[in-house]
Formats: sequence, structure tokens, C-alpha cells
Amino acid sequence: MPTMQTPIRTPATLPSLVELVDVGPRDGLQNEKQPVPAAVKIELVHRLQAAGLKEIEVTSYVSPKWVPQMADNTEVMSGIQRLPGVRYSVLTPNLKGFEAALRDQPDEIVVFGAASEAFSQKNINCSIAESIERFAPVVDAARAAGIYVRGAISCAVGCPYEGYVPPESVKYVATLMSSIGVQHIGVADTIGVGTPLKVQRALDAALSVYTVDDISGHFHDTYGQALANTLAALEMGVWQFDTSVAGLGGCPYAKGATGNVATEDVVYMLHGMGIETGIDLDALVDAGQYISEQLGRPSGSRVARALLAKRAG
Repeated sequence: MPTMQTPIRTPATLPSLVELVDVGPRDGLQNEKQPVPAAVKIELVHRLQAAGLKEIEVTSYVSPKWVPQMADNTEVMSGIQRLPGVRYSVLTPNLKGFEAALRDQPDEIVVFGAASEAFSQKNINCSIAESIERFAPVVDAARAAGIYVRGAISCAVGCPYEGYVPPESVKYVATLMSSIGVQHIGVADTIGVGTPLKVQRALDAALSVYTVDDISGHFHDTYGQALANTLAALEMGVWQFDTSVAGLGGCPYAKGATGNVATEDVVYMLHGMGIETGIDLDALVDAGQYISEQLGRPSGSRVARALLAKRAG
């Protein structure tokens, strides 16, 4: 006999406005094998903000030994012509990284924790609780400096080592992040195995700790579920999402699989639903085409490929 599930909390109407965080310059490019010049990253950020993106994840302050693609973080941050009303965020995995980032004046920092103990141990060699404890001084320092703190909960529905991740694990990480002062959390389907109901249950668990205004969705398209999962989140009132221009960013735990959902695809869906984003889709497609050409491959966005073919025709 099936067990009864707690009903998912759903609002009466969909959000009328959605804010997208483009993570392409950081999350999208960090695993590229070929060096991407700082000038190209700066130009990408400029094109994204010109297209109407109001939040852009620019770079990370990690050891160049581990992530050589982000070794030019200061050069990129100092090269950006900042626009008023745009928030520039960076990933800071430890206090040393935060102190380096602070000199470059980010508007927001991002810290992260996994909802899977196995992933946490394999990825950063410590337990979930220990990983969040390590971030406490980073969060304290950021908030003391007036910098907004966003947290990411990776493997929120599935793990490459554990398989299914229960909602209780998401609630556990959200509670730990809240306890150290993290102001916003992103619920991330890191390996893209989530389906709408699983994603809703993970979000519901996060919503028992954070309000809907302080939660975002971060979905990978490994199994082609990212747009469906975005719609499922919208139905719960979630109005903030991480996306990546041109679908930049692979999925390192699923060989040959796609990674982040393309910003173009999400914008096309939202505009087709009458939901505002403040983003010019044509300019966004141009930004995606620019970086795709620089990387020497086609865009990972289906919408971009369709619109570019239409233009050519």
C-alpha cells in the first residue's frame, strides 16, 4: 500500500516576474579544458547585462591548482564595467578565498553544501555538518562587510554515489545554512536526475526553513527534465532560478551529458507563459552565440539554435 505524502504547498497563481541568475561565466566555464581568456569572460558578462540580466555569477576564488580556469578572477572582476542595478556574485569556498574576493568588491558571495553525505565526503573530504561549519566565518565576514550571502544545496534530489536523496536531507542542510546566517538558498539538481514531483518535494523541504522569496531553483538538463522542473517550481511560487547562457557547463558526474539549463530556453518558456524577465531574448541569443563561437562549438540551447536557424533562413 503506498505511503501518504505530505501535500506540496502551492500558490493560487504563477509568479508574474522571474529573476534569473546567469551562472555561465563561473559555473558554465569553470570546467572548460581550453583556457578562456579574461577578455572573453568580461565581454560575456557585458553582453549578458546588456541583454537585461540583473544578476550574474562572474567567477570563483578557489585555488588555481584545483580550478585553473578561474585563476583570472581579479582580472575579470576589475575589467567589468558595472551597471547600476546589476548584482555581481562570486563563489568563495573558504575564508582565504573570501578575503581575496573582498578586494574585488562583489555584491554577493556564494557558499555551498551537499545534501548527500557521500558527495560531501568525495568532493570536499568532510561531512555535511563540517562543510557548513567551515563556511560560518566566511558568512560572518561577508555579512559584516555588507555583502549578501547565497547558499547552494547540491545533489538536492540525487547523488552519483548515493542515488536518491530524500527531502529530509535538503531540510537538514537548509537548517544548517540558516543557522550560520546564509540569506538565500538555491536547491540544485546537480546531476540532472530530478523529475517534477521529486523537485517539488525538495523545494518543499527547503520552504520549511526559508521563505519562497529566499529560495531559487538550479536545474541541470542531463535527462531533459530541466524545463519541466522549472515549471514545477514556478507552480510552487518560486520566482528565482539559476540558468546558464548557451547551456554552458557540463555535468562532470554523467559522461557526455549536458549540464546547466540554457538561459535562452528558460526565457523563451517564461515569455511564452506571459511571465516577465526583463531580458531581451534576441540579445541573449547573441550573447550565447558569442561565447559558443569563442569555445568553437554550437550553442547548447535549443531555442538559440532554432532562432539562429530562423534568422539564417
